[in-house]
Amino acid sequence: MPQPPLLIPKPEGLYCPDGDFYIDPMRPVPRALVTHGHADHARAGHGAVLATRQTLEIMAIRYGEGFAGQRQAAEGPLRLGNVDVSFHPAGHVLGSAQIAVTAGAQRVVVSGDYARVPTPTCAPFEPVPCDIFVTEATFALPVFHHPPPEAEIARLLASVAAYPDRAHLVGAYALGKAQRVIAALRQGGWQAPIHIHGALQRLCDYHIAQGIDLGDLRPATETRGKKADFAGAIVIAPPSAFASTWAQRFPDPVICFASGWMQVRARARQRGVELPLVISDHVDWPQLTATIAEVNPAEVWITHGREDALMRWCEMQGRAARPLHLVGYEEEAE
Repeated sequence: MPQPPLLIPKPEGLYCPDGDFYIDPMRPVPRALVTHGHADHARAGHGAVLATRQTLEIMAIRYGEGFAGQRQAAEGPLRLGNVDVSFHPAGHVLGSAQIAVTAGAQRVVVSGDYARVPTPTCAPFEPVPCDIFVTEATFALPVFHHPPPEAEIARLLASVAAYPDRAHLVGAYALGKAQRVIAALRQGGWQAPIHIHGALQRLCDYHIAQGIDLGDLRPATETRGKKADFAGAIVIAPPSAFASTWAQRFPDPVICFASGWMQVRARARQRGVELPLVISDHVDWPQLTATIAEVNPAEVWITHGREDALMRWCEMQGRAARPLHLVGYEEEAE
């Protein structure tokens, strides 16, 4: 008889009957295994959460110390019920992990979100051979070919040099993307202070406490002084800040946004972005398909994004695939 599936889609998310747990559930459950700290994967209110130590600490920063009834750090392989569980780096944000669930001869790997472009801000993706690979599909269209991040950083620095009287405001999400951009700026040769919005402070401080060098960071506060004080400055902020009066304190700001979606010019125009920066912490189409080929699963399950093109690609490659259509999983703003 064929072995029953290790994971099944349920309204709450992916459920493992043999281990009695959910992976990245969108509703409160008795036991949750969490891949990383972004809100479309990590929610508060579970009875117990198992995740990497860094993800647990990030969840506490974002949701408060009482975000779950109990918490347990994943350290080495674990036995939960009748299955073995292990966590493997995903390369997405600090603490992000793929979760491998194994029983008998079958292994399922839930990748969460993942990236293949190296960054000093988190551990690199680790390919894990498996029978079923559950993959995100955020940029699962052949049109998405993200340029090297160093090329986008060079464009930003060229703009700063060209407009020394203006501030450059870079929109980047507080967990992962902001620190990735800061680290890329340092690697690109920008050693001057980088000013950050207050919403980024605690997570940047946490990265520094984890040994990640982000250089000289300074608060972009209202008490700084005249607008001219920010001439030639680079300021990192959550994109939502640009729609508030906060952005008005800067001299004729160049609005930038660091996202894989900035490859779509209509999205840049909708956001009023003058300098779109195609910097992503997700795989683009070539990286996505190359990862599937490298992991070489017998079956691919697809979630978090566009499914049709990847389903078609798997069909053309002779790979079994299925869309999960998990309720409550939204396209990540990235």
